[in-house]
Amino acid sequence: MMSKQDEIFMQRALQLASYGRPTVSPNPMVGCVIVLEGKIIGEGWHQKAGEPHAEVLAIRNVKDHELLKRATAYVTLEPCAHYGKTPPCAELLVEKQLKKVVIGCLDPNPLVAGKGVKILEDAGIEVVCDVLKEESLNINKQFFTFFQKKRPYIVLKWAETADGFVARENFDSKWISNGLSRQLVHKWRTELDSILVGKNTVIYDNPKLNARDWPGKNPIRIVIDHKLEVDQEKFLYSDGLNTICFHSSEKEIMDSQSCKFIQLSQKEFLSDLLGYLYQNKIQSVLVEGGAQTLESFIKAELWDEARVFKSSNRFGSGIKSPQLKDGVLVSQQNIKDHNQVDTLFIYRIIKIN
Repeated sequence: MMSKQDEIFMQRALQLASYGRPTVSPNPMVGCVIVLEGKIIGEGWHQKAGEPHAEVLAIRNVKDHELLKRATAYVTLEPCAHYGKTPPCAELLVEKQLKKVVIGCLDPNPLVAGKGVKILEDAGIEVVCDVLKEESLNINKQFFTFFQKKRPYIVLKWAETADGFVARENFDSKWISNGLSRQLVHKWRTELDSILVGKNTVIYDNPKLNARDWPGKNPIRIVIDHKLEVDQEKFLYSDGLNTICFHSSEKEIMDSQSCKFIQLSQKEFLSDLLGYLYQNKIQSVLVEGGAQTLESFIKAELWDEARVFKSSNRFGSGIKSPQLKDGVLVSQQNIKDHNQVDTLFIYRIIKIN
């Protein structure tokens, strides 16, 4: 049974885990807190893929390692049990003779998936699982979806006017949302592996789809251009950042240093596209538009989360906003910038188990 103390320390571990959001993919976010007699004596979080895991950094943070033999480690995700770029954390906890390990949720990766718990229990360490399980699953929903659904976590995003349009008749969509809302989108771009648009968005908006308004990594840009109609001089093909164009054309086109052209069958286009991303360990994709592309994902029931800005602006006429068929509203907030107020609605369609 979860105690109040377990909840408090796991909540701190979750807070630490969240600090790695922009930098750890394709690894999960993990936080670790080491506690002795009700006091934290060490803590850490996984800061970057390929670098030491949360448990390693938390243990390094403990001044006297003899104390570990009487201490409890709170870890948001099951300690790893395999050799990758770093040694198994479960074995490190055994080596340091931790008295008890409290775990937020088990790891869905088949290389771990209960094996970390077994290593700890076989060594005589007391293990408690599923403390703040829902919160622990939620923080790594992209990671869990990737292993459970064998595809990236799909986030749909658009901004619509108060009267329900995403663009004017000429495809012009500037500017529906306010400056702070647009900056928030740049933050999301640093937190997700890739960003996807259709060919009309590239032709009419010539977007950069980078994270220039927020510190962090740029996402991999993805374009759907079935007939290869986009001019190669557009930013996505000419600015040197990583871009993938998925098409179904018979035209011969060469990859460049920063851009790949992948031909897919028209019949299973979206499924094959997501399969390619899965095979290349791209765990999340932000679908930014336009309306036709967003609707194609909705129609195929290929989405996990939708982030919709409702602006106070009005167009009177134009291209209608996509319509979600399912999904539960999980949050909404007002974003005010000068005299314009946007409302951000977030919907989710899946439950991580």
